[in-house]
Amino acid sequence: MVTEGAGERPTASTVAGADWLADRLPAADTPQWQRLEAGLRQLGTVDRAVYAAIASTPTPALDESIRRLSRAADNSKLWLAIAAALAIFGGRAGRRAALRGVLSIGVTSAVVNLGIKSVYTRRRPDRAGAGVPGERHVKMPDSTSFPSGHSASAFAFASAVGRDLPGLALALNFLATAVAYSRVHTGVHYPGDTIVGAGIGASTALTVSAVVDRFQDAHPGS
Repeated sequence: MVTEGAGERPTASTVAGADWLADRLPAADTPQWQRLEAGLRQLGTVDRAVYAAIASTPTPALDESIRRLSRAADNSKLWLAIAAALAIFGGRAGRRAALRGVLSIGVTSAVVNLGIKSVYTRRRPDRAGAGVPGERHVKMPDSTSFPSGHSASAFAFASAVGRDLPGLALALNFLATAVAYSRVHTGVHYPGDTIVGAGIGASTALTVSAVVDRFQDAHPGS
């Protein structure tokens, strides 16, 4: 991470999302705005502190498994494999759930990678400076840090598939949570990146699902 010069205002590339929002609030001339600004800045501090705590906590028995999980989710390979299994073995409901899940991943990826990441250019964490053990390392992505695309895709898929197959909802959301955590554990994201990514993915899945439901209602034989 770069160090801010004395008196300089932090930029979007170096601060947490909460700090970035705080910088863009109207002049804090009322108690309500002052509390909001203070709260946002404290959230940014917590974000960085949790990242540092995870980085400095030894977990040698977990590192390899979590690193493998993080890599399995690259380019949504994990979710596409599950979608394929659902389409092949899950009958009509499985095929519908797989379609809903893949569509949700596609829309979410566009929203995150073409939209939000191009506007808010938060730098990736300083993994070496934080002391993240080398055994945890995955390739540091070239894209910006906020929000987490892995987390967004994970929750988009889990939320979408869970609508058609509620019996799988708990397991898929647990797996999505593990993927989101793995991005912090391996040092490539701050916790706030993954939390916001999860919210974006889940909400996008709801929107996509509503569109799919409307289409299916209009074309009942499809």
